[in-house]
Amino acid sequence: MVDPQIIERWRTAPRLTSFAPFFEQTASGQGGAPDIGKPAPDISLHDFDLDCAVYADTHVRLFGPFDSHYHASIPYRLEETCRLGSTILSVCLRRWAKTAQASTLYTLGAGTGCMARSIAVLGDGRVNTLACSPTPANRAAFFAKRGSEYAHFFLGPFFELDAARYASDPDLAPFRDGFNVLVEDTTFQMYDRDRAAQLSFITPRLRHGGILVQVQKLAHKDHDVYAERENQKDSLFKSRFFSARQISKKKSEILGTMANCQVDLQATIAALRLFFRYSVVTWNSGNFYTIVSSNSRASILEFLSLMVKPAIPPAFCYETLPAVIIDTPSEPLGPALSWRRANGRAAIAAGCAKEP
Repeated sequence: MVDPQIIERWRTAPRLTSFAPFFEQTASGQGGAPDIGKPAPDISLHDFDLDCAVYADTHVRLFGPFDSHYHASIPYRLEETCRLGSTILSVCLRRWAKTAQASTLYTLGAGTGCMARSIAVLGDGRVNTLACSPTPANRAAFFAKRGSEYAHFFLGPFFELDAARYASDPDLAPFRDGFNVLVEDTTFQMYDRDRAAQLSFITPRLRHGGILVQVQKLAHKDHDVYAERENQKDSLFKSRFFSARQISKKKSEILGTMANCQVDLQATIAALRLFFRYSVVTWNSGNFYTIVSSNSRASILEFLSLMVKPAIPPAFCYETLPAVIIDTPSEPLGPALSWRRANGRAAIAAGCAKEP
């Protein structure tokens, strides 16, 4: 159980205080939207993989106002979302097939819950999904394009979803036994730097063999390296969608405060090691990382075997992937980690569509 004093500290964190107006305004479409262009997934970076293409088509159809802002802010995050989403869907469907019961997904503090809604649509009753956000406009966006009755939303910060809430709230009944996959998407960095406390709150909700997926912006021990990657993000990617004025405004209003709650990769590993036997970095874009963790070697190997290679130009990726950051000497992951090959049927279909 997390110390109540820590919970109270989270209640006064930037996400619920100084950042709250920004998130409400952006999520309601009253500000923060890209003023030059809107992001669209480049499926060629997935080698025209059919599963990623199907997921991408579904995900973009369900965009809310905040989603365009988010995916225009992080280099190739939209392609990574589609890669992750198609993988998570496959994992959840495999769990459903093994147990003959709906599997469960929780996207923690993920804006409009677009991934949760997309997977609920594609799972069609085989996957129950939950999203949460403390921003009322994100709730409105969620239900405006809910897409499926199997997609659920909780209005509030992640730390209000405790055991008592799951037990008493009838809307949360499908999730009382926990989750097969839990996704923490740039949420912890909005509250504080105590990753161990944050993980201790959410990890009890993972089912046996469950997977935690984290997308985090990490600090770097070399401030110049961090700044160089930020400049690359702003000048070579964000400038395609946002004007220089918008980029400068967000830096002054949001990013400085957010950096105070970031930790580096070493601190992240130290916290994860308290809860997991295995962790692997599966994506890197400048200062952003996707990290997949589990106490099940089989679950980690399966998850990566269902992923296509990272969909990002090499200039933006600073890691050799996949990178094992936590392993167990008695049962190491070793050379068994590998990406799946892209299913190129989408490319064939695209070629056929161009023929007269």
